[in-house]
Amino acid sequence: MPSAFIRRVLMLAALGTAPGAVLGAPAATTDEYRAQGEAQATARRAPPKHGAKAKNLIIFIGDGMGVSTITAGRIWQGQAAGQDGESTQTAMDSLDYAALVKTYGADAQVSDSAPTATAFMTGVKANEGAISVGPESKVRDCASSKGHELRSILALAQDAGLATGVISTARITHATPAASYAHTPGRDWESDKELPAEAAAQGCKDIARQFIEGEVGPKLQVAIGGGRSMFMPANAADPEYPTKTGSRKDGRDLVGEWAAAHPGGTYAWNAAQFAAWNAEGKGPLFALFEPSHMQYEADRAGDPAGEPALADMVEKAIRHLSRTKKGYVLYVEGGRIDHAHHAGNAYRALVDTVALDNAVARALSRVDLDDTLIVSTADHSHTLTINGYPSRGNPILDTVKEGGKPVLDANGKQYTTLSYANGSGAVKAGGKDRPDPATEDTDDHDYRQQSLVPLIAETHGGEDVAVRASGPGADQFRGTIEQHTIFYLMRNALLGSKGRKR
Repeated sequence: MPSAFIRRVLMLAALGTAPGAVLGAPAATTDEYRAQGEAQATARRAPPKHGAKAKNLIIFIGDGMGVSTITAGRIWQGQAAGQDGESTQTAMDSLDYAALVKTYGADAQVSDSAPTATAFMTGVKANEGAISVGPESKVRDCASSKGHELRSILALAQDAGLATGVISTARITHATPAASYAHTPGRDWESDKELPAEAAAQGCKDIARQFIEGEVGPKLQVAIGGGRSMFMPANAADPEYPTKTGSRKDGRDLVGEWAAAHPGGTYAWNAAQFAAWNAEGKGPLFALFEPSHMQYEADRAGDPAGEPALADMVEKAIRHLSRTKKGYVLYVEGGRIDHAHHAGNAYRALVDTVALDNAVARALSRVDLDDTLIVSTADHSHTLTINGYPSRGNPILDTVKEGGKPVLDANGKQYTTLSYANGSGAVKAGGKDRPDPATEDTDDHDYRQQSLVPLIAETHGGEDVAVRASGPGADQFRGTIEQHTIFYLMRNALLGSKGRKR
């Protein structure tokens, strides 16, 4: 008679582990580890069978969510729930297929979000700072970008009559979401305030204006994020923060223009308005919850006007987009993982990683994987490391301890499990003068992990990231692939031969 643990393992292999949960105690004995391994191996002998073609596509992007962030986020998620963090099964972990992804850009060994988002959105690598224009375009050179605009997977979906939506916890005009609807050699040209006069004279438009006037933006049935100021004139007060104003120099009220062009639509800037929107209704939604980026998940409860959780935004978007019989494409970014890492603040990065995972779990609960392809990946990594030899169960934000005893460096000081290769957490003096984190509260939400090289902001990392997928076409996500190949795998699963006519 198999033990209770082995029976649980066999049940999980047959049914799939619940995301973000460990049933009972984790494996701890030789027999239990063997049973766990055998069960996972057995489950992989019969790959999941789904439909031949995807009707729907949901793309989840963790901005800056490298493999170390995935691992640390998993551990934090489990520990925060009072479980064994190391063996926790997240929603992203439950996706059936995986590959490693090369993230270098057309002109960069370590890329920023603009070219990496361009790669998986359009199928072409771009130069640093460029959004959805080919590598022939020079950065911040409007004239060179003309004729090299790249159409995104959302543009192709709209051609085929599919519904489309974009969600980001960053500004909706920020690089990653903008790659779905805008074309620019200058990622910072989010409003006309940043657009150089020469570029404007050569015919380039700022990103917010492209959202309103471009090919893809006006057809989006759902567009949710931050970045209100990019759509508001400079003399207009923000509705949530009266001392702040819009950023547009041209005096245009782009929110008003969107409302005029979508008479049945809903514009929302707070949680109550979002909650009141009827997702089953015909009218589209345009929601901008902050003048700039949305709140970090860790700070969301303190937002003056309220902001919905990413999972709630995804659920309502799916409910609305599912009304279209031909299918839909939903593009979702957890954008603030990246910002927390740049600040050297692992806590907020991990909390936002879990928020993205909760959104994946919510999507999985709402869709049928026989007709919906779900893809989860990152645009790039960061310099976060998980180091030392901490014992199993050691709090991920704590200092390294083995068997409950602190592990000391060569100078007799402790160090944290998580650290950065560079960033604002660098100490001016190393060696014996390095501050001992044992004297600090490493669980504090504002704590910045120590780093080696002092920089104003921590940088991206250039190692491969993971892509994981379930649903029709998911079995093609395997091995090591170029980042722009993701576009073709998604296109083929969703549109087949029709998608090749661009």
